[in-house]
Formats: sequence, C-alpha cells, structure tokens
Amino acid sequence: CLCFRDVPSVDILVWSELPTGAGLGSSAAYAVCLAAALLTVCGAISCPLKEGESTARWTEEEMTLINSWAFQGERVIHGNPSGVDNAVGTWGGALRYQSGKITPLKRVPTLRILLTNTKVPRSTKVLVAGVKEKILKFPAIMNPVLDSIDAISQECQSVLEAMPANPSPEYYPVLEELFDINQHHLNVIGVGHPSLDRLCRVTASHGLHSKLTGAGGGGCGITLLRPDTSPLAVEAAKRDLCACGFECWETNIGAPGVTLHSSSSLNAEVLHALSES
Repeated sequence: CLCFRDVPSVDILVWSELPTGAGLGSSAAYAVCLAAALLTVCGAISCPLKEGESTARWTEEEMTLINSWAFQGERVIHGNPSGVDNAVGTWGGALRYQSGKITPLKRVPTLRILLTNTKVPRSTKVLVAGVKEKILKFPAIMNPVLDSIDAISQECQSVLEAMPANPSPEYYPVLEELFDINQHHLNVIGVGHPSLDRLCRVTASHGLHSKLTGAGGGGCGITLLRPDTSPLAVEAAKRDLCACGFECWETNIGAPGVTLHSSSSLNAEVLHALSES
C-alpha cells in the first residue's frame, strides 16, 4: 500500500508525434507518461530534476512503480496486453520477451532506422487467429519456421550485445541479413501484406533492408540505416516511400525510456503546443 498526499488538481496536455493504431505502442507511451506525471505530482515518486539539468530519470524502484501503473492503463485500453510496450516505454533500450517473461538487455547500441507507416489498417486479433490456424493445419511445417524466428531473435540479441564493446561496421551486414530472413518468415506465417512487400522492394532499390514491425498485415515497417548510409540514399528512399502513399520518419531504436524534461529542454514545436493550451 502506498501512502502519499492527495492528488492535486491538474490540467494534462498530451502532445505526440506517434501515429495511433499503427502498432507503434502509442497507447503505452501515453500510459507511461501519464503514470510518471501523476505519480510525481502526488508525491509517490520523487521529482529527480536538479536545478540546471535539462533531463533526469527516476530510480529503478520508482520506474518499477511507473511501469506497474502504466500496465494497468494498457489493460484498460487493450484488455489483455503483453506488458512489452509499457516496459519498453518505461526502461527504454531493448528488451527480450519470451513466454511472458521480460528481460532488459544490457548495453545495446542505438540504431538508426526509417520507420514507415503503410497506412493499411489491420486487426492484431484476426492476424493472430490466422497464424494459430496455420500452425494447427500444418504443424510439421509451421513449428520449424517459428523455431527459426526464435533463432533469429537470439542471434540478433547476441549481435546487439556485442556491438557496444566493439563498434565494428561488420555487424551491420549481419543485422541486414537477419532482417531479410525474418521478413520472409513472417510472410510464410501469414502476417505479410503487399504494401509491406512494396516497402521492402523500394528500400532494397536503395541498398537498404526492411522488415515489418508490430502485428503485420499492413501497419508499419522498419528499415535499418548503417552509420555510413549516405544521406542522399536515405532521402531518395523516403521520397520513393512517400510516393507510394506511405508516411516516413527517420528515428532511433534503443533510446532511453521515460524521462523528465525541464521546459527549457523541449523543442520549439512542443513548447508551441503547450503555449496554445
């Protein structure tokens, strides 16, 4: 049981660049930020920002509390969530999820990616049901494919954990090959979509490697960018993806999780949104 003072009367303004319903965990990002803000204002967790600092993060114990409340928020929104999205939103970095168990990975690099929304709507529930049906119909064919996907995840984890200590460019071709194999497997189990095939073809024409992310069946794809990928190649790929009617952002994965920012450290767009309220 937590004992702390009453929650004060607060106005909450939410501003986000994440598209909703695209399989990017926007509801979890919302739940994590809301939990952190409310727990801070009611005194259940500290305000870690010291004078002169632009950003600060909470203690491990406090983040565990933020995560547990964010998970309750996800349950309200989704009914029966895995807990992965809110855990990533809270701790950041990279996590391993297997059989309901979530383990944070130690020291992983921040990877540059293109994130592309095909804008093709999909139902996670329908896609999951389709995969289950295929496994029941062809167990001898489908189970080895799932084992292979598991092996890809484990190989990817080994590569990511080796990268910070030895930032060699030789790791990127391995990750690119794992992206390609994984994407083919995801098509085999039935969660691909012609829009995602098109995304992979377009980026391949610029020497880049992509795979679906989220539930598949449309939604979003990610494209790995090497540190030495030419800005011209990235711009050309973005232009061609937008010409397909897709929406495209350049971003990072493996970044820090929930963070408290001083108002002076916010970018102009966020400050403008806050001033309009």
